[in-house]
Amino acid sequence: MSLGPASQHTHRDAVREFHPRARAAIHNPQIRRNFRRAMDGLMSKRRAAFEGWDVEALRTLGANVRQRALAQLPELLVQLEQQLIANGIQVHWANDADEACHIVGNICAARHVRRVIKGKSMVSEEMELNDYLAEHGIEALESDLGEYIVQLAEETPSHIIMPAIHKNTGEISELLHHKTGTDRSDDVEYLTASARAQLREKFMLADVGVSGVNFAVAETGTLCLVENEGNGRMTTTVPACHIAVTGIEKVVASMDDVAALLALLTRSATGQHITTYFNLISAPRQPDELDGPEEVHVVLVDNGRSTIYQDDELLDTLRCIRCGACMNHCPVYTRVGGHAYGTTYPGPIGKILMPHLLGLDETRHLPSASSLCGACAEVCPVRIPIPDLLVRLRQESVDGDHLHPGRVRGHGSKRSKSEALAWKLWRWLHTRPAMYRWATGMAVRLRILQPRKLGAWTDYRTAPRLARRSLHERMRDERP
Repeated sequence: MSLGPASQHTHRDAVREFHPRARAAIHNPQIRRNFRRAMDGLMSKRRAAFEGWDVEALRTLGANVRQRALAQLPELLVQLEQQLIANGIQVHWANDADEACHIVGNICAARHVRRVIKGKSMVSEEMELNDYLAEHGIEALESDLGEYIVQLAEETPSHIIMPAIHKNTGEISELLHHKTGTDRSDDVEYLTASARAQLREKFMLADVGVSGVNFAVAETGTLCLVENEGNGRMTTTVPACHIAVTGIEKVVASMDDVAALLALLTRSATGQHITTYFNLISAPRQPDELDGPEEVHVVLVDNGRSTIYQDDELLDTLRCIRCGACMNHCPVYTRVGGHAYGTTYPGPIGKILMPHLLGLDETRHLPSASSLCGACAEVCPVRIPIPDLLVRLRQESVDGDHLHPGRVRGHGSKRSKSEALAWKLWRWLHTRPAMYRWATGMAVRLRILQPRKLGAWTDYRTAPRLARRSLHERMRDERP
């Protein structure tokens, strides 16, 4: 039995609404308070977690581990596949999100599955797996507490580590009360216990468990999952079948490499020295074992990653270990929140990753949604030069998308033509001294005609005013 092709769910419509969404978030004081409180706490915890460590040396080590893995990526993927198969794990390759959904759907169809329990997985969000399964009559329930809250609210995650970070306790309490009948309460422990009790029964009824992968070790064929709630361990052991979906860039050479990345990931993401659970999965249940799945499948998802891999500069994007530190320190993300972006990956990492996944024509506003302050690059545990990549993508939004030349208007866009004309005029004026002096002199004399509104720029800023005298006039008058 085979399920049909995945329907073309995309974030394109939501992406195009970035500016109205961002404007609405800026004018929503509750959203701004929620994010400000959460980000301040995460930044403080990160600083405390790295106390006593040589942070820069550890970041350099993490960057080297990821660079080395990417340099050997084709060979490591072959080694990973061979070792996984030797361990009894079935391996599937997916060129894009649709094919990945189709693979998962066929595994479920072969087992006549009607209920799936899911651990936290950003790749499954990227695939829009829940929507695909729902269209084919399969219930997919999120077991991560934050993802569960977001699912109940019929929203998408607003942060890659803490999906429901945009909601405060009161909002979560009201949501659980209306959706599940939980009593209204400000007691976080009570709300958490109530949600876990509701989920516990679902683990026992699920036919398949779906998870992500933090690191895939080529040398041993081991899947590493980092978590705090235990839902990941339940998802991967209680159902009879476990499906792990992961991007092809998550592979590392050996367990030695995992140690450095784990130390960076936990401290950068949640400010913890170590998470509550660190799961190592290398095989399905063996005859002498009492628990674990009968089958384990790994779906290796490309979805644009191999295209990124071919660009020596943009390749750095694939170093990301999905810690979310860049979001936590980004002044733009902190003010507008994750939903404003309308993409699977918001914040700084989303600004450099989503243009590759959706095409720059669909996401041309994202690289410009940054102050280029560099905070993201300063805290990135694997030293991704995010500001440099944003500048590169800003240039391509005008000159044309180098990775997807057929998917971006480039020179054909109205904005590109007007910008090109403005710079040609600037060059012409600045290479003619006499004309330059005449133009600046006239601008000074006609300064009273300067508009006080300069588009959206002056919605939150005071428009700069021309000086009363030009620089040449001042130098001439002040010359001895």
